[in-house]
Amino acid sequence: RLQVAESGGGSVQAGGSLNLSCTVSGYTYKKGWFRQTPGKERELVAMIVTGSGEKSYDDSVKGRFVISQDNAKFTVYLQMNSLKSEDSAMYYCAATLNSGDFQVWGQGTQVTVSS
Repeated sequence: RLQVAESGGGSVQAGGSLNLSCTVSGYTYKKGWFRQTPGKERELVAMIVTGSGEKSYDDSVKGRFVISQDNAKFTVYLQMNSLKSEDSAMYYCAATLNSGDFQVWGQGTQVTVSS
């Protein structure tokens, strides 16, 4: 059964950087990072297709966040730069075994950006 586990959240001042990591337990078709704040729906921040390396980003993070992967380590990263207070959220790693919806979710890691 596929499992994912995030790490790397924390608190940082606006303008700073954080790097999130997510380890998956096996094959995935694609991996993604989502975030959610209280009272709002979970939103896709970035995703990467495992085989092709194709990446996509939400407009709000383009140019600031970079998603990458190390397939040998079954790990996906989210490098977050120029962080803003509105980036504060619980960040979740997710994965899927096919081209459909994300099926497997991590527990989340909190990111707090103070202004």
